[in-house]
Amino acid sequence: MRLQVELVLEITDDTELTTAALEQIQGDDQLPDAERDRSREAVRRDESEALAYLVDPFDLVNGVPGVDLVQASWNSAHIEYDPDDEEWEFFDDEAEDEDEPVAGDEPGA
Repeated sequence: MRLQVELVLEITDDTELTTAALEQIQGDDQLPDAERDRSREAVRRDESEALAYLVDPFDLVNGVPGVDLVQASWNSAHIEYDPDDEEWEFFDDEAEDEDEPVAGDEPGA
């Protein structure tokens, strides 16, 4: 099953975000030193990189009964967002199989 989630976040304190990401990188015992240096530089250069270090999709489903996360990918990027703009939509790609019902869309529901 594929669960697609899209979030729009407002960075209210880029220094706090960057500091938290740098602390997480520093505390990651699995990260080789060369990768740690590259990660620090990326986080200092771009808040979206900092956010990517702090958001973990595994946390979204951790503890959900009957579910094991098999694979996850995510990214973060700066966007122009206007909630009042009717042209702005989530998920710019179409559903892969539009014939499959979505929860709540079953016939008779």
